[in-house]
Amino acid sequence: MKKTFSLAMLLVLAMSFSAFAASGGMPMSGPYKDGTRLSLATGGEQGEYFAFGKALSDVVSKKTTTAVNVIASDGSVANILALENGMVNLAFIQTDIGFYASRGTRLFPAKHSGFSTVAVLYPEPVQIVTLDSKIERIEDLKGKTIAVGAEGSGTFFNALDVLEAYGLDIDTDVNPVYASFAESVEALMSGKIDAAFIVAGTPTPAVAELAKSVKVYFVSFDDKHIMDLIAKHPYYGKYELPKTTYGTDENDVTVAVYSVIVARDDVPANDVYNFLYGIFENLDEVSANNARGQALSLKTAAGYPAVPYHKGAVKYLGEKGILVSSR
Repeated sequence: MKKTFSLAMLLVLAMSFSAFAASGGMPMSGPYKDGTRLSLATGGEQGEYFAFGKALSDVVSKKTTTAVNVIASDGSVANILALENGMVNLAFIQTDIGFYASRGTRLFPAKHSGFSTVAVLYPEPVQIVTLDSKIERIEDLKGKTIAVGAEGSGTFFNALDVLEAYGLDIDTDVNPVYASFAESVEALMSGKIDAAFIVAGTPTPAVAELAKSVKVYFVSFDDKHIMDLIAKHPYYGKYELPKTTYGTDENDVTVAVYSVIVARDDVPANDVYNFLYGIFENLDEVSANNARGQALSLKTAAGYPAVPYHKGAVKYLGEKGILVSSR
C-alpha cells in the first residue's frame, strides 16, 4: 500500500509539473477573482466595432469578475489618443494604425507608447470594388477614377500602399476621389468613379447593399505583389474573399489588415487575463451574441508582432502554449 501511494503521488507531481511548464511557469488559474472595471473604446454606435465590443464585453462581464464598459468613439486614431490620455483602458484599433502610432509615422507625427496588444480579432480586407468587369487586376486601375477613402484616413493609406506596390502613383497614375464608404458606393452607382477602395470587416453593409441591386466585381491581387507588399508593410496579411460574401462568380484574392484590441500598459494583468479568458473560454456564447465571434482564434489573437503584448495577455496565451513578445 505504501509503495502504491508513493507511485500515485509521483504521478500527481509529474502532472502538476507538466501543467506548470506548459503554462509558462504558472499553473492554469482560470479567471481571477479580483477583477476591476474597465472601459473599452470602440467606434461609432452604428459601426461594427461598437456592436462587437458590446458582444465581447457582455460575455467577459458575465463570466469573470472584470466588468467592461463599452464606449462609442471616432475610431482607431481617436482611440490611440484616448488611451494615451488615460480616458479609456482598452481600445479597438487596426493593425496598420497601431504600427503607425508605435513608430510615429503617417497619421501620427510623434511616437505613441504606453499601450500593448491584448488580442488580434478578425480580418478587415482591402476590397477594391467595381461595376466594370474589365477591371480585373490592380494594373487595370491606371488612368481610372478611384475612390480612395476619406482624405488622411486609414483607407487612404491602404490605397496608397497597394497602388505603390504595383508601381502606380496615387496622384499621377489614377484620379483619386476622397470619399466615405457610403459616398463611394453612391458614386459607383452613378458612374462617377470606376472603382472604390473599401477596408472593413465583411460583409461590409455598404457593399452588401450595392450587391443587392447590381453585379459587383472585386479587383484581385497576385501572389508576387502580395509578398512584396507584406514584406514592406508587415501589418497586412493575404486574404481570400469568398464568393459567397457578396454573390460573386469566384473567390477574390486580396490583402487585409486586422482589428485588434490594445490596452494601456498600466491596466492590471489580472484584468487583461480575465478579458481573454472570458472571450476564448466562451467562444460559442460570443458567436451567439455576434457573428464576428466565429472568426476568433488563439492563433490569430497572437499574430501581431508590431506592438508587444500586455503582460496579462502573455500569461493567458502562455497557458495555451503560445509565446508572444512582451515589453
